[in-house]
Amino acid sequence: MFAVVRTGGKQYRVAAGDKIVVEKMDGDAGDRITLGDVLLAGDGSDLKPTDGLTVAAEIIAQGKGDKVTVFKKKRRKNYRRKSGHRQQHTILKIVAIGKEEKKPAKAKADSAPQAETAPEPDAAPAKKAEPKKTEAKADKPAAAKAEKKAAAPKAAKSSTKDAAPAKGAAKKSSKEK
Repeated sequence: MFAVVRTGGKQYRVAAGDKIVVEKMDGDAGDRITLGDVLLAGDGSDLKPTDGLTVAAEIIAQGKGDKVTVFKKKRRKNYRRKSGHRQQHTILKIVAIGKEEKKPAKAKADSAPQAETAPEPDAAPAKKAEPKKTEAKADKPAAAKAEKKAAAPKAAKSSTKDAAPAKGAAKKSSKEK
């Protein structure tokens, strides 16, 4: 029996016992996963309905692909940039093709540890709330300083008005001589 499954944006034709290399998937070596997006299934030349059909697979290894060199260049500008990339992938071994209902039960057991990690993020916002209180205390003296600064330019303006006629008066007196 064969099936065509879709994972990582690609389609693979698989049969029991096949090994395929797919895009990175969560899990460690030895974990069993279920590929639920079955597009086509059949036995020989006969096609079978894919409703509720799943493909059970086992993760053999997590790895990286060959290095791809990325080289950018702009001629006559002395601009050259060289970098590389290694795509992560997962090697799967297809265990069985068919309706498997025991696998989702393990998925529920895996979701329970995630519920335990949920309280940790709640503790983090509480720590963020404390600095906000200290900032509020710091804002009050800053507001008082701002008021003093606002009052200081008014005094400076009044002193410039007084100073301007004196300079003008000095010029007039020198012209009179």
